[in-house]
Amino acid sequence: MTAHALLLCGAYFAVLLALALPLGGYCARVLGGEATLLGRWLGPLERGFYRLASVDPEAEMSWRDYGVAVLTFNLLGVLLVYGLQRLQHLLPLNPQELGPVAPDLAFNTAVSFASNTNWQAYGGETTLSYFTQMVGLTAQNFVSAATGIAVLAALARGFARRRAGTIGNFWVDLVRATLYVLLPLSLVLAVALAADGVVQTFAPAAEVELMRAATGPEGQVITQQTIPLGPGASQIAIKQLGTNGGGFYNVNSAHPLENPTPVSNFLECLAILLIPAALCLTFGKLVGDRKQGWALLGAMFVVFVPLLALCVWSEGQLAPQLVGLGVDPSAGNLEGKELRFGAAASALWATATTAASNGSVNAMHDSFNPLGGLVPMWLMQIGEVVFGGAGSGLYGMLVFAVLAVFLAGLMVGRTPEYLGKKIEAFEVKMAALVVLLPSAGVLVGTAIAVTVAAGRAGVANPGAHGFSEVLYGFSSAANNNGSAFAGLAANSPFYNLSLGLCMLLGRFGVIVPVLALAGALARKQAVPPGPGTMPTHTPLFVFLLAAVVVLVGALTFVPALALGPIVEHLQMTGTQP
Repeated sequence: MTAHALLLCGAYFAVLLALALPLGGYCARVLGGEATLLGRWLGPLERGFYRLASVDPEAEMSWRDYGVAVLTFNLLGVLLVYGLQRLQHLLPLNPQELGPVAPDLAFNTAVSFASNTNWQAYGGETTLSYFTQMVGLTAQNFVSAATGIAVLAALARGFARRRAGTIGNFWVDLVRATLYVLLPLSLVLAVALAADGVVQTFAPAAEVELMRAATGPEGQVITQQTIPLGPGASQIAIKQLGTNGGGFYNVNSAHPLENPTPVSNFLECLAILLIPAALCLTFGKLVGDRKQGWALLGAMFVVFVPLLALCVWSEGQLAPQLVGLGVDPSAGNLEGKELRFGAAASALWATATTAASNGSVNAMHDSFNPLGGLVPMWLMQIGEVVFGGAGSGLYGMLVFAVLAVFLAGLMVGRTPEYLGKKIEAFEVKMAALVVLLPSAGVLVGTAIAVTVAAGRAGVANPGAHGFSEVLYGFSSAANNNGSAFAGLAANSPFYNLSLGLCMLLGRFGVIVPVLALAGALARKQAVPPGPGTMPTHTPLFVFLLAAVVVLVGALTFVPALALGPIVEHLQMTGTQP
C-alpha cells in the first residue's frame, strides 16, 4: 500500500471511531426510551405520530406480535412504492414526463427499497420522477433502516431481560429510530453535501451548449447536452447513513452531481459505516456491559482490515497485459474509476459499501481486478455482518456470536452461554436459519441463472467473469446489499423476479428467526458465570468470533468463488488453474 492509501485509511478509521463513540451512547438513550436533548423539540411530534396511528407507546409486544408488525408495515411499503411507480405519469413533480415503470421492474424496485437492498436495475434519472424518488424511495430509505435498528433493539432486550414475555414495541422503536437518529443525521449530511456541490433542486433537466460539437452514432451533429437535475442531496444523505445505497443517478456516487469532490466522497464513505459501528457500542450499553459492544466491533475490524488491505493492494496493481502495452502502472488500476478519487479511495469505498449492506458505488466493481472484485463479493457472502446494515449487520453478527459460544461449549463439554443466557437447541436452530437462508438464495439462484437461457441472456462476458457477474448479483440481492457487477443486464423479467425473491428471503427470512431468538432469550433466566463460562469480551473471543464468520463464509462460498474471480485471477496472471 502506498503512503497515500495508508494515510487515507488511517484518517477514515480515526474519524469513524471518533464519531461512533458519542453516537453509540446517544442511540442507546434513544432506544432505551431515555430523555435526549432533541426530545424537547421532537417529543410532541413523536407523541402526535402515536395518536395519529392509535398506538399505545407503553404497550409491549411478544416476538410474534413484533414480527407481524414488521412484516405488515413492510408489505404496505412494498405496495406503496409499487403503486407510485406504476402511476407516476399521473402524479406531480415529473418535469421530464416519464411514463409508468414496467410491472416486473416496479416489483423488483419496490421490494429492493423495502428490504434495505436498493438494487437498481434502472437508471434513476431516466426512469423515475422526482415524486417517486422522494415520496417512494427516500421515504423507504428511512423506514427500512429504522426497521433494522428496531429489530436490533428487540434482540438486545432479549439478551437484557429476564423471564419476560415481551421484547418492546415495534412502532415505538421505528418512530424513535427515524425521528431521533436518522432524520437529524440526514439533515446535517444533506446540507453539507449540497454545500459541496451535490444537486438539490426541483428544476427540470438543463440543456447546455457543448463547447465543441460532437457526432452521434448515426452521423448527426450534436450541439447540446442534457444534464439531469433533481432533489439529490436529500436522498443521498439517507442512502448512505441508512446503509441503503440506492443512487439518484444511474452511476450512483460515481456521478459528479451526486459525489462531486474528494470531500463529499470522504463524507459519504464515512456515513456508510457510521451507524453500524455506533450500534455496536449501543448494544453494549443496552445489555449493561460496554465491553461486549467493543468486542463485537473489534471482531468486525479483524475481518474488515485485512480484506480492505487486499482490495487496496489489488487495485494498486495493473494487469500484466496492460503493462505489456506500455500503460503506466504507477497509478494502479484506473479502469472504471473516477480520476478525482483514484484507486485507493475507490477500493476503500468498495470494501466499506459491501461490508455494510450499503451497495452504493463510486467506481464500477465490474472493472476491478479479480482479487479486488472478490473482496466485495465475499464480504456480502459472509452475511453482511462485518458492520452490515443499520441494525441488521449487528443482529447478524450476534447470531454468529451465538454460534461461536455454541462451538466453544462443544469443545469443553458444557452448555454454552452468552451474556448470561444459556444457548440451547432452539437458539442454535434459529441461528442456523439466519446463516443458511441467504446462502441458499445465493447459491441456488446462481445455479438456476447460469443454467436457464433467460439467466444466461443477461451475461455480457463469457467464461469466469460472466459467472462472477451472476454470482455477484445473487450475493448482493440475497444479502440485501444492492451493488452489482455492471456487466449483468438485470432489467429482465427473469432477474427482476428472481432477484426480488432473493431480497425478500434475505431480509425477512432473517428477521423472523432473529425475533424468535429474541423472544426465546427474553424468557430465559440469567445464569451466573461459572468456571466453564467463556468470557465474551476478551481478545480470544474476538478472534474466535471472527474465525467463525470467516470459516462459515469460506466453507460455503469458496467453491463458487473458485469458478469465478479465483480462476479469472489465474488467467490474468498467466497461471494455469
